[in-house]
Amino acid sequence: MSRIDETLPFHPVRIAVLAVSDTRTLAEDKSGDTLVARLTAAGHILAARHILRDERAAIADQLRAWVADPGIDVILTTGGTGLTGRDVTIEAHRDVYEKEIDAFGTVFTMISMQKIGTSAVQSRATGGVAGGTYLFALPGSSGACRDAWDEILAFQLDYRHRPCNFVEIMPRLDEHLRRK
Repeated sequence: MSRIDETLPFHPVRIAVLAVSDTRTLAEDKSGDTLVARLTAAGHILAARHILRDERAAIADQLRAWVADPGIDVILTTGGTGLTGRDVTIEAHRDVYEKEIDAFGTVFTMISMQKIGTSAVQSRATGGVAGGTYLFALPGSSGACRDAWDEILAFQLDYRHRPCNFVEIMPRLDEHLRRK
């Protein structure tokens, strides 16, 4: 079963948080606040924070800029994961991904089912990798962000988590780019 191995050192990662919303401002971004509070309490570093409107190209451009920034290891977005016409965060993420982490959405749905029942099918949460950076698209509710962090990301972004975690394979995420 999974566990934290307290004999290993904690390795903080640098995390950027992007809220996607046509209606909220950064001051009103409760979901982003939830993620920032949790990631900093865990010992990670807030590398950047921004808010953008639901515009696919602008979201993808911001993701690419952060992927290219060597000071960012992980990108968390919140909002724009639903089914309406303006919900384009998932498409923007997939424009950037080199590889999708299919099981992230599956595990998130399993967790959501326990909390909100069949309403969980309306979320399209996803995760992926690009340029050696992890990207995760979370729903815009603070409850969903709390669930994703507390039940998945807090463990997978902790080097001490066993049997495996995302942090330990970070040095190898872009090895295909270095291969000749």
